[in-house]
Amino acid sequence: METIKSKRHFGRVFAQGHRMNHPLVRMTVLATNEGDRGKVAFVAAKRLGNAVWRNRCKRVLREAARLSGLPDGERDIILFATQATHDAHPSEVAAAIAHLRARAERRYGRLA
Repeated sequence: METIKSKRHFGRVFAQGHRMNHPLVRMTVLATNEGDRGKVAFVAAKRLGNAVWRNRCKRVLREAARLSGLPDGERDIILFATQATHDAHPSEVAAAIAHLRARAERRYGRLA
């Protein structure tokens, strides 16, 4: 799985991307440039709790992304953990990601 590593790339996706929310996960999506492969980033903010709590949230997000087939090759995606992410099973979060991806396709078309 290819991840977003640079602060510049992350900032571009965050600033220009489209945001969608679900109780289990928040997602920001931006179409890649022609010929680029999509990448994914995982975020758990400090306000969620201590390092152990945040790392568990990121592990759940990574497994859910793997189950969802992210990145899909056309989009850069940032996944943000919520309080509910910690106690959710990765398959539940994967279903939430699938729901958000479908909603993005309907709403934004290729831009999502």
